[in-house]
Amino acid sequence: MSAASLIWLQFAACALLIGAAGFQLSRYGDVIARRTGLSGSWIGLALLATVTSLPELATGITSVTVAQAPNVAVGNALGSCVLNLVFLVVIDFIFREEPVWHRASQGHVLAAAFGVVLLGFTLVSLLMSHLTATGPSGAAAATAPLGIGLATPVVLALYFVAMRTVFSYERAHAVTSTLGDALAKPLLTLRVACIRFAMAAAVVVGAGLWLPFVAVRLAAVMGWNGSFVGSLFVAIVTTLPELAVTMSALRLGALDMAIGNLLGSNLFNVTIIAVDDLFYRPGSLLAHVSPVHAVTAGSAIIMTGLAMVGLFFRPGSRVLRAVGWVSLGLAAMYLLNTYVLFLHGE
Repeated sequence: MSAASLIWLQFAACALLIGAAGFQLSRYGDVIARRTGLSGSWIGLALLATVTSLPELATGITSVTVAQAPNVAVGNALGSCVLNLVFLVVIDFIFREEPVWHRASQGHVLAAAFGVVLLGFTLVSLLMSHLTATGPSGAAAATAPLGIGLATPVVLALYFVAMRTVFSYERAHAVTSTLGDALAKPLLTLRVACIRFAMAAAVVVGAGLWLPFVAVRLAAVMGWNGSFVGSLFVAIVTTLPELAVTMSALRLGALDMAIGNLLGSNLFNVTIIAVDDLFYRPGSLLAHVSPVHAVTAGSAIIMTGLAMVGLFFRPGSRVLRAVGWVSLGLAAMYLLNTYVLFLHGE
């Protein structure tokens, strides 16, 4: 077996482990939420969005510590945001009852708006880090006294503000879903659910720890850059749990749960960059990655804006009876972002 075949086989094994365990995470995480009295809407936005983002978290921390691949970490987090928004196109194509933008709740606009704020702040911080690094004091000027980027504490604070605000909104509007009831029948005890949740989480974390090393070798064998591999291939693998939950929700007709999971995952994915920065010892993480990641962040902002337009304007038509024009815009931005990363990534 050639070296390239072996690396691709390892990559496929990571994908299989994360995809299978990620679905179990969402299933048992839902049982825990219902046993502890959390609302159905909060499950989609916070709990499921958080547990399905565990691969990104594990991969990111490993990338900036053991693997020393900061471009893979940032590319994975931002690339996962873009992929989650592409999943909205998949939803629009599969959900045939009516155009997804006409059916979805407008309440998702709030989570999307906070996503724009977090992505925008990260984009500005990335650009400022590189502008400062070109000055007389070098990259150190972009680093706070504690060895982390100045944006990190702000992003962490904004995430908690966003989750608190969205939770208050959803509680006030009493949004519910039937996804949890169908995913976890018969309902397990809290103890059994916690044990199985921990086992699935261990598999996800283990595969997430392995994935950065596979990604680095894949980039070397194929002659690709780390930014491209992190934003495309690693992001595809680490977003498999989100895809599993999305497909499960669609099969059950729980459209708002599926969309809430994707938008909530994006909030958490941006925050993962700040968490990675806490573990990155050479200095500010954003000052040590390729500026091409600004393209991915900008693409995610544009795509989120398009989703907000669709959720607010609620177009009721499809292009060629396939998907709405908003979905076509999302797909076009994803392809453009991938092309730029392949040409100019590091």
